[in-house]
Amino acid sequence: MLIRIAWVAALFGAAVLVISAVEKKEASLTNEILMDIRPLQNGNKLIDRQDVLTTIDRSFGFKMEGLSLGEVDVARLERILEEDPFILNADVYVDAKNNINIGIDQREPIIRIIDHNGLNYYLDIEGKKLPLSKHFSARVLVATGNIPPYTLSFQKRKKHRLKDLFELSQLILNDPFLKALVEHVHVTNQGEYVLIPKIGKQKIYLGRFSNVPDKLDNLKIFYQEGMTREGWSKYVALDIRYKGQVVGIK
Repeated sequence: MLIRIAWVAALFGAAVLVISAVEKKEASLTNEILMDIRPLQNGNKLIDRQDVLTTIDRSFGFKMEGLSLGEVDVARLERILEEDPFILNADVYVDAKNNINIGIDQREPIIRIIDHNGLNYYLDIEGKKLPLSKHFSARVLVATGNIPPYTLSFQKRKKHRLKDLFELSQLILNDPFLKALVEHVHVTNQGEYVLIPKIGKQKIYLGRFSNVPDKLDNLKIFYQEGMTREGWSKYVALDIRYKGQVVGIK
């Protein structure tokens, strides 16, 4: 009986010490914010430390440095940071020295949209809209012309020109040859697509968004076989709108 009482007393004492230590820790003050903004594949950053601190200050209304640990809401801080259009993922934790550590993965832009209304923005690999960065202009595929305004649901629509354009950009960027070839896509008022290569002044008339993989395959074969014989400067335009055909226009 006495042994049981001693064990209960010991456990109670240990619990009191743990609770006391936790309360003491939560009452201690945060030190500084340590930040790791991981760069894009090309080594650049669309946001910097001050941008993140401004977002935090604006959302909470006060600075995180000097707060008691009990006032630091890690989950809310992560959620607020991930609402930033440039931020894909944010991981936040407090280390043993009471530093607030923030790790950030940026969204990777894959195409820049400049529509006929003058709107200018990026889409990332998930189709999320990103504003232009004040720190860095991403060297990505550019699309211009008769492009409808961005909507959150554009990828779910059965027919949507921005959806077609986004799918076209993925086809181009997922193919090493086409990625190296094409720098600009223009959408005409008739809803046809024109590809503009990085080298030379040629235009490639893709036409409507139909049978696109086959058209691009034909284009690759023509460049890799026909153009090596004829020379890249022989044609001012290539027409790949029709099934199984690549027509060179001199």
